[in-house]
Amino acid sequence: MLLFAVLLGTLAVVAVNLGTGRPWASHVGLFGGGLGLGFGLAHLGVRWRAPAADPLLLPLAALLNGVGLALIYRLDIAYAAQAQALQHPAPRGAASLQLVWTGIGLLLFGTVLVVVHGHQLLQRYAYSAALAGLGLLFLPVVLPARFSEVNGAKLWIRVGGLSVQPSEIAKILLVVFFADYFTRKRDVLALATRRVLGLDLPRGRDLGPVALAWLASLLVLVQEKDLGTSLLFFGIFVVMLYVTTERLSWLLIGLASFAAGSYTADRLFGHVRERVDVWLHPFPQATASGYQLVQGLFGLGTGGIVGTGLGQGRPEIVPFANTDFITTTAGEELGLVGLTALLVVYLLLVERGLRAALSVRDDFGKLLAAGLAFATALQVFVVVGGVTRLIPLTGKTMPFLSYGGSSLVGNYVVIALLMRISDAARRPWARPPPAGGA
Repeated sequence: MLLFAVLLGTLAVVAVNLGTGRPWASHVGLFGGGLGLGFGLAHLGVRWRAPAADPLLLPLAALLNGVGLALIYRLDIAYAAQAQALQHPAPRGAASLQLVWTGIGLLLFGTVLVVVHGHQLLQRYAYSAALAGLGLLFLPVVLPARFSEVNGAKLWIRVGGLSVQPSEIAKILLVVFFADYFTRKRDVLALATRRVLGLDLPRGRDLGPVALAWLASLLVLVQEKDLGTSLLFFGIFVVMLYVTTERLSWLLIGLASFAAGSYTADRLFGHVRERVDVWLHPFPQATASGYQLVQGLFGLGTGGIVGTGLGQGRPEIVPFANTDFITTTAGEELGLVGLTALLVVYLLLVERGLRAALSVRDDFGKLLAAGLAFATALQVFVVVGGVTRLIPLTGKTMPFLSYGGSSLVGNYVVIALLMRISDAARRPWARPPPAGGA
């Protein structure tokens, strides 16, 4: 499966070369050889440190990563042609840098497998993870705009030519904390005081954690101007709370709280209101603030059922086509069929994560795997929902597919943790010897 994933990514690069009229072998050795070497070493690391781990998780990530590299490479060619036509200097290619980030992500993937020899080890550092996660989440807020702001959103830490999005790592650390907290407080949070309209409502004193998480998500929305991270953070919290207690009332309270907070932010803050206005009325603003969304929709429409073919479309017209709008690049050149296939791969990735959650024996492992799997699912929903106008645009990256080092590295850490948990779940259970038996 891993060989197939690497081969498919390499063939996608060949298709890009053929579609753009370049020599078919251009960069094939670099991308194919780099992917093959990196994932080959990662496979050996898995066989050494987690031999019973789910065999599909790494190949699924490799497939998305390889296709993403091909799409980024295709956009590099388009951006270079644009610069040449305008007699501007050729921009630096992003695909080769993404390949470097892939190597860094796989190195960290292997490091996690070696250092975290059992997922229960993370439970010892849950509160440290919470402090570090919140610190990373709010660090861009306190930094000057020149170090943290891009296109009006304060999401980044920029030093020299390096940009890092700390929320990608904060997401993982907070899931670790939530898993530990809910494991310890499960019985308290599951208590109900009264039944209203068929729902078991929790005690008022137990609403404190939800209120704090809701307040933190609103602070992210207001201070960082980032709807995507706010939705992701609060969504992970509420779903993990629902998984812990199995009470629908928590899920409904969470959804109602976020809806109320979003409505209030829309009424009070201009940047939120602008995002909502573009979402509701993009075409009257097609030459202004709605340009990106409208061009993305046109790109998806141009792709149709089977797409224009790799190298045959015009995805570079959409701003940030290799990051926030990589989905429209895939939709235009691979069509509805290709985009659906990619979404099925994401679905399989999430399903394998949830399978690990169901199979592992300890409550902490179950919640940790469920939280990590749902974080991936929610991020995919937020990105695809934004570019297809199902929800307002959020500015998040598509896991493994989009260009971005912090996103890629963070998602490989997620895969490593899921593989560590699945390894524990799939290993034969050694029963303790009977007490005093001969």
